[in-house]
Amino acid sequence: MIRDALLACGVAMAYATQLDVPRLPFGYGELFLTLWIVLSLLRVLAGGRLEATPALAKLAAFWLVLTFALGLGTIVGFMTTVLYVDPLLHDTVAYALLICVTCLVAAEPDADVRLRRSAWWVIGIANMCFVIQVGVGWGWIHQSGVDPWYWDRFRGWSENPNQLAIYCALFGPLALHLTTTTRSRWGRLLGTSCLVITFYVGRLTKSDTYLYTSIATGLMFVALWTRTWLATGRADKSLFRQVMLLLLIGSLPLAMSLSPYALAEAGHAANYAKSLTKDKGGEATEETAALRLFLWGEALEKGATAGSLGLGPGPHLERPPIVDKQFLPRPFEAHSTVIDLYLQGGLVAVLALAWIVSSAALSAWRARADALLVLIASIVIFGSPHLIIRHPIVWFALTMSLVARTNQAVPATVRSKEY
Repeated sequence: MIRDALLACGVAMAYATQLDVPRLPFGYGELFLTLWIVLSLLRVLAGGRLEATPALAKLAAFWLVLTFALGLGTIVGFMTTVLYVDPLLHDTVAYALLICVTCLVAAEPDADVRLRRSAWWVIGIANMCFVIQVGVGWGWIHQSGVDPWYWDRFRGWSENPNQLAIYCALFGPLALHLTTTTRSRWGRLLGTSCLVITFYVGRLTKSDTYLYTSIATGLMFVALWTRTWLATGRADKSLFRQVMLLLLIGSLPLAMSLSPYALAEAGHAANYAKSLTKDKGGEATEETAALRLFLWGEALEKGATAGSLGLGPGPHLERPPIVDKQFLPRPFEAHSTVIDLYLQGGLVAVLALAWIVSSAALSAWRARADALLVLIASIVIFGSPHLIIRHPIVWFALTMSLVARTNQAVPATVRSKEY
């Protein structure tokens, strides 16, 4: 129970970079994860059992390949360019922490049950932390040393709003998975409340990527849920099921008949979509898009110059000259998981990441866990314009998908202890 809570605290509070641990050079997320690793190793040294599961084999293979790619990239970087030691060490420590956590979690006996229990802790802690942060943001609670606003965008305990938005984008599908697979009324209440609070906080960040991710994954879940419901055969004689089938069959001709009206209203829909984005699709949105495109072009060019072998962990780009960005750090990241990983570990690292994410999605598909598939989709969508590979919640979600059981069967003894 203690280890489950420590793992959940580390995952749920890894974004809280404004909260400093006294006299320590890292945050509370890293502290809790380190304590969890220490307790897990002590359990093993005391005779605790480990299991060589397929999920462990896949994670170990991925981390071995990624370590080789990053090591080779570091050698190339030292030979061809100037490497900054501090960010290199920062990323190396982050990867080492993730290797320990994911492999130890996957090697636990009944890893799927333990991860599910930890997931309940995660959304419970996330709920509590979000309520506190909203209270601080609106002035209901005083907390010294924390500035919850980045201009008009909410960032809570994070360094920037996008960092908080990443966790909102993943906490939501995680809560949805737990809500739709539990038989406990209290569990459904907790999961639903987390969905509502997470979406509210995510919209306060004014992240365009969070908005697009929420819409895309919401539509995806509805489609997957409908497919699963129709395929289960539980309601073969149900009138509602027959109506649904007729609607699906008639959807194509209906859509074709309504297309002229849809085209006529396209302008209104586009304006409405812009009204939901940051700065209502104005200068801030255009500036962000131009910055992203410039960084991606520079990163791809620099990665190709290195022979697609990478340059080692850490950022490798100079400050972008598109707009006045003198306050930005140097060096700079490309702000795309795939492109940043390509710049760090080359093509081998990118292929390894694509393989482990595809394996997690296939495992969730075979387990018929629709919300876990949505969770993987959130990682892919949000990771396209942001660097998220170092965030613990990403690897918690991938590991949970890799160890997912077929039909999400949960033993009765565990169900009785669920929220």
